[in-house]
Amino acid sequence: MEILGERWALLVVRELHTGPKRFTDIRTALPGISANILTQRLEGLEGAGVVQRRELPPPAAVRVYELTEWGAESGPIFEVLGRWAARSPWNTGTCFSAASFMLSLRTMFSADQAGDLAATIDFRIGVTRLTCRIAEGELTINPGESATPDLVLTGSGEALAGLIYGGVPLAALEADRVIEVEGDRALAERLPGLFPLPDVAPKPG
Repeated sequence: MEILGERWALLVVRELHTGPKRFTDIRTALPGISANILTQRLEGLEGAGVVQRRELPPPAAVRVYELTEWGAESGPIFEVLGRWAARSPWNTGTCFSAASFMLSLRTMFSADQAGDLAATIDFRIGVTRLTCRIAEGELTINPGESATPDLVLTGSGEALAGLIYGGVPLAALEADRVIEVEGDRALAERLPGLFPLPDVAPKPG
């Protein structure tokens, strides 16, 4: 808590799990955070050894923030918290950034449901590109795009979460033009079954 207990600190670290980001990228992903608070949190996390700054070479020539090797080891913290929070008796959904969506997939993936499935899925969420590989009952997700994906899904984090967790039919999301599908449509239809949510906890009383 001394390292991540300040308001917004945990969410800043979460956003950097999809790779290096500019200051403006982080702020866009966290509606409600002020520039001053974000500056303070980044400075504090940098001082704690969780985050580091780096200058990208030309032609980009911009400053980005990224997790240190030790900072990246925080991934399981978000997975455990995410599974616990998903059981909330009053859980009414949340805002899914690209980072929170990625971490949710890691958290909810069911090896039993995947069976012998082998597939590569690219997600395009705003400017973020993620490659999800499923093989031998394991799931890995990394920043970037693959050369030959079986499926490409483009949409917001909320729309993709609606497909995988919310029970919203793929055809309805396509009709609303919030998701685009390229490639193996049968695989897209199968995705919700690979990421089952835990049972909701009983309400007190």
